[in-house]
Amino acid sequence: MVTRKKITGRFGSAAAGMLAATAGVSLAARRRLAAARARQLELDETALRRTSLAHQQRMHWELLTRALDDPSLAEVMDPYDKGIPAERRRQFIYANAWYVYLYHVHQAGLVSRDELYAALREYFQSPIFREYWEASRHMRASLDADSAEARMGRMVDGLVEDIDAADTDEWWVVGTPPSD
Repeated sequence: MVTRKKITGRFGSAAAGMLAATAGVSLAARRRLAAARARQLELDETALRRTSLAHQQRMHWELLTRALDDPSLAEVMDPYDKGIPAERRRQFIYANAWYVYLYHVHQAGLVSRDELYAALREYFQSPIFREYWEASRHMRASLDADSAEARMGRMVDGLVEDIDAADTDEWWVVGTPPSD
């Protein structure tokens, strides 16, 4: 009898060990599955955000296009000084459309910071674009200082200062994009 108890005890220990190992594997598998589900939810959320952003951009462009096509509609959302001629204010709306476009393609990761900076450097060669930037200063002042849009605005302010201070006609080499 004693021998049987020892054998049974050994089998019992082996079975208990197998159960513990199985439970450990099962727990690890559940954790991996939970982590995979969490990653998928995160990917789904990112895709939804991108889809929503793309929709918002299309709507923004549609509204701006209507305002550009119909001066009476441009008056509805015209935040610029009324002392500026209507034609120039419409040009500002168009400049803003380009600026917002550049902001969004950068935020979507379609252009790098250096590519964004190069495009802005080119756009700010236009006197009208520069005038738009100055006329919209009050709008940028209301942005949350930590927002991506405010950071881009500060980057552009620095670029404009660099362009103004440059003593070269080679505008395409003026300034260095900040690293932040």
